[in-house]
Amino acid sequence: MLNCTKFQLQQPRNGMILSSTFRFHCGSSPKGLKETLKSNLPKEEHVSRFLKRKWALRTPDTKINQIMISKDDLLQGGENLGNLSFLNNPQPSIGDYVMKNNRQEPSFYVVRDDLLHPLVNGNKARKLDALLPILEDSSVTDVVTCGGCQSAHAAAVAVSCAERGLKSHLLLRGEQPATLTGYNLISTLYGNVSYVPRSLYARREEMLLKHARLVARDSGFVFSLADLEASLSSHGCGEHSSHVDSLTKRSKKVAIINEGAGDAAALLGILRLVEYLSQDHLFGKDQQLKIIIDAGTGTTAIGFGIGAVCLGLPWEVTAVILADTIDGYQKKEETLISEFRRCFTLQCSEQTLTGSEPGLVHWVERRSPRKFGNILKGEVEICQKIAQETGILIDPVYTLAAWELASQLGQEECAKVVMLHTGGTLGMFGLAQRYKSYFEMLKDEYCS
Repeated sequence: MLNCTKFQLQQPRNGMILSSTFRFHCGSSPKGLKETLKSNLPKEEHVSRFLKRKWALRTPDTKINQIMISKDDLLQGGENLGNLSFLNNPQPSIGDYVMKNNRQEPSFYVVRDDLLHPLVNGNKARKLDALLPILEDSSVTDVVTCGGCQSAHAAAVAVSCAERGLKSHLLLRGEQPATLTGYNLISTLYGNVSYVPRSLYARREEMLLKHARLVARDSGFVFSLADLEASLSSHGCGEHSSHVDSLTKRSKKVAIINEGAGDAAALLGILRLVEYLSQDHLFGKDQQLKIIIDAGTGTTAIGFGIGAVCLGLPWEVTAVILADTIDGYQKKEETLISEFRRCFTLQCSEQTLTGSEPGLVHWVERRSPRKFGNILKGEVEICQKIAQETGILIDPVYTLAAWELASQLGQEECAKVVMLHTGGTLGMFGLAQRYKSYFEMLKDEYCS
């Protein structure tokens, strides 16, 4: 039986929906589930062991901003974002200040992972932080992955592979657009793009494997990331070896990365971020936080949940679902927890682990559900308002959903609210191409 907690949030006045609801779906006893998982996941000392490895990012550092919220009493219509004003403090006092300060003004923090790299940023950079060294240490020559036409993940893989001398093969869903823009343009410039009919794309695993075998040809080898991680980790917990199988030295080695880098090995990049944020001079290990994340595949949110439990942090992770149902995300959570245990906990702990209970993440329906990738009237203007008031660019498909919830909880909750900016801002170019009428309203505003 699922408990649901409702949070009311209204649509901007020029939106299509006047009011809507966030619904939190969680187990009947989330605290009990977390206690169970604590005994079934590696402890902090083991996490430190398998985080001592090669990384793509030189450091895990990221900037943190604090967004102050105020209401515009001159505007009518309830608690929607159009009636709120935002002020960005780019250098907030954190560390001990977070613990001692009893918040008097509504606010929330934003982890600015959108600034990590001009083209490879946000959660895409965090996942590849762990994955890229695995590819390099395994002497991979080619990478096959997939995504939507404007996939930030596909573009990130293409850029990162090109920077390291690897060839990327990107299977994009749907038809090639008449004009290449945004992430689609970046993917095409840096990688080898093939457009795949939606009927074929629906069978992703089969599609990826078939294409990887075509790339490998008769003399090459195809590997999953789990295969590569297991091979490297067999030389020591969390330690990479330069050993290369003699059978593959002169052959193509083709690695498959799942859609959105939804692989257990990618979770380590998220855990590295969690460990960084839990340092005493940042959010620390004792402060209760509500972590807000927009969920595409859900991998980032699950990684945060695992990291919080493994490091013993009193953090509650809430993910706004965008591309699947509550049940779908819970199944994804169960699968990734199971894969994570298999890949890492059995290597680093003497305890034999069984079972795979979801419950680390509170999955939340977005304010106004819609087909993935669609935007609604008024959302572009809200993104514009936030950009002008804070200097932070968010997009209406992903990060606007997290910003909305963080804004609401930042006014209501006693705990500190932290939104992870998952990047994806280049997607605005593709949206402007697809939803011309919504973006023309920005032009009309200044012409009037």
